[in-house]
Amino acid sequence: MKKINSIKFLLAIATVFSVASCDKNFVETNQSPYNQTSIDPAILLTSAQRFVSTGSWEVEATIVQQFVNVIDQGVTNAFQFNRIDGLETYNVQRWNQIYGNNPNNGTVRLLDRALDLAKGDPAKANLLQMIRILRAMNYMIAVDTYGDVPYSEANKAYTGTAVTITTPKYDKGADIYADLYKELKEARAALTTTNTPGVNTGAAVNTDIFYGTSLTSTNAAVQIPKWQRLAGSLMLRLGMRYSKLDASKAAAIVTDALSGAGVMTSNADNAYIPFNATDNNPLNAGPRGTNPFNYYLYEPFVNQLKSTNDPRGKYIAAYYQAPNNIAGVPQDTVLANQFGFPVGYSDATVKTKADYKGPAQSGNGVRYTQLNYNSFGSNTAPIFVCTYAQTQLLLADAAARGYIAGGLGQATIYYNNGIRASMDEYTLYPNTAPIPAANYNSYIAQPAVALTAGTALEKINTQYWVASLGNPGESFANFRRTGFPALTPNPFGTPLPGSGFARRVPYPNVERSVNAASYSAAVASMGGDDVTKRVFWDIP
Repeated sequence: MKKINSIKFLLAIATVFSVASCDKNFVETNQSPYNQTSIDPAILLTSAQRFVSTGSWEVEATIVQQFVNVIDQGVTNAFQFNRIDGLETYNVQRWNQIYGNNPNNGTVRLLDRALDLAKGDPAKANLLQMIRILRAMNYMIAVDTYGDVPYSEANKAYTGTAVTITTPKYDKGADIYADLYKELKEARAALTTTNTPGVNTGAAVNTDIFYGTSLTSTNAAVQIPKWQRLAGSLMLRLGMRYSKLDASKAAAIVTDALSGAGVMTSNADNAYIPFNATDNNPLNAGPRGTNPFNYYLYEPFVNQLKSTNDPRGKYIAAYYQAPNNIAGVPQDTVLANQFGFPVGYSDATVKTKADYKGPAQSGNGVRYTQLNYNSFGSNTAPIFVCTYAQTQLLLADAAARGYIAGGLGQATIYYNNGIRASMDEYTLYPNTAPIPAANYNSYIAQPAVALTAGTALEKINTQYWVASLGNPGESFANFRRTGFPALTPNPFGTPLPGSGFARRVPYPNVERSVNAASYSAAVASMGGDDVTKRVFWDIP
């Protein structure tokens, strides 16, 4: 409760600096966000946390067949309807969210400025390391989304700085990842609860949304280890991205992540953003909340919940007789009564399908499963950024690959822990109750879920897909890394060449004019600029 109450004040301040990234008036990534030198970098950290890039739209969830807008319009349609060049409306969304579309927003723009302001101040030593960790996470998202992106020369047009660069080069994704690994490792090691005599170097940061506002009092002895474990969990995530490209490097980074302060040890370490009745979850209060009859859970995801009788299902999925009237009305959450929208169809073409479920019983929409807008889809639902459940499932993957000793037995321990942790996360959603141990035990014991040799990686990463439903960018990245869950490519119209799945998001069109030379070099390096090109770690 303290986290929710404390965050109201912080978000009011943060909103002054961060403007919703749906604004189409794009501003180049290097326009100075602030000319002032008196801004508290702690507030910039808060602002960046508030708008952290977990995915402002549902496109990644559409690619990995979790969730879809069935109307042939809006940002999801490029990926629902196999448009090889993506769609500019979406291509620019993630870019603006990360790099900014006006002088006062963009997660890495805010964090790069905060980094400049915090450097050299011993009293801001811990704040500096938190900034580095969150910055690394956001640049990692940029690489995972686009491939080669501005990094070493990004945000170098600040007034008063020694170097002014308005047309930054695009660094290679592999080079950026190498530096992000260094950043996470160094920042984790530099965090401290020890004060130098006369200087409060071990100070807590009470504007920290992830952990600082959740404590009875902002206590560095509690807060700092959580940030260290967050850094370790992000190192683990980064290391596992190499599993197809370089297994030895992946194993080495995993080992490093587990050393020292280690990784998340319980759900108490989860990095998440809470919301309430006055400060709404932007994902749920956006188009999918205002026009819910356009949005449905995809058939493969619903079938996964149904086939395993997943206890989380009743909090995720619901059937509404009137899909556009979901506020405060009864909904059917019985899994047997849920039917996901079929892949490869629109709201118009689905009517030709032999087993078409029919139009909505009342009002607009079709007779398929939507989000449970009283729980997972609620305007007050939290957004999870990095979780203990994800961490345990990545460790299970690492153990199954032999990166961690213990083989299948150790992988099973991590796997079961990850599932239990994911179930327990739902206590933070509205209108839920703890999932009983008996339900969990029955779930993990069934053959379709229990970890066995030969299917371990598929089951682990299918569970990662379920556990990461609210983090579509991470769902998309892990699907590309592992190939799981085993999905069938979308057959709509002209299927995409190659794997049949989008592998990245194209660059926004504005880069072709405002940063033409760097854009052209990046496209040449990537081998093109469409959805079938692959980021560096995503080898066939």
